[in-house]
Amino acid sequence: MSIKPTHFKSRIWLVDEDNIDTDMIFHNKHLHITKLDEMGQHTFGNLPGWEDLPQKAQDGDLLVVGGNFGAGSSRQQAVDCFTALGIPLIIGESFGAIYKRNAINAGVALAECPGITDSGLTSGDVIDVNMETGEIKCDAKSITLQAKPFSQVQMDIYQAGGLFEYGKSVS
Repeated sequence: MSIKPTHFKSRIWLVDEDNIDTDMIFHNKHLHITKLDEMGQHTFGNLPGWEDLPQKAQDGDLLVVGGNFGAGSSRQQAVDCFTALGIPLIIGESFGAIYKRNAINAGVALAECPGITDSGLTSGDVIDVNMETGEIKCDAKSITLQAKPFSQVQMDIYQAGGLFEYGKSVS
C-alpha cells in the first residue's frame, strides 16, 4: 500500500456559499456517468458562477467551501468528481452528513474547519494543511486556522484508499 499525503501546500478555490447540495455539485442529468475520468468536467455544472471550475482547477488544487456542503442526496458522483479533477482535499465549514460519510468511505480527504470562509482567505491563496494536526496556514496573509484533525479511523480509511480497501487490510 502506498502512503497518501497528509500534508498539502496548494492553491485554493474558495466557494463561499452554504448549503451547496449534491445536485449543484454534480447535476442529476449526468448521473449516467460512472467512469471517474469522465466525471470531472461536470463538477459544479449546476452551481451558478462556478460552472467553469473544471477548466480552471489544476491537479493538486484544494477546495474550500461553506457550511453544509454536499447536502441532499447520496450520489457518489458528487464526491468522485473532485477526485477526477485532481482535488485531493476539501476543507469546509461543515458537510452534509451523507456526503461526509460517502467521502470518508471513498477515501476522499475532508477537513472541517469552522470559520474558514470568514478567515480572509480568497481563491488563489496558497495554504499549508497538516491533516494529522488539523493546522492550516496561509503565510502570505499570516492566517493560522485549526481544523478538526482526522480521527485514526478516518486516517486509516483514507490511507487505504477507501473503506473497501481498508476492510481487506483488517480482515
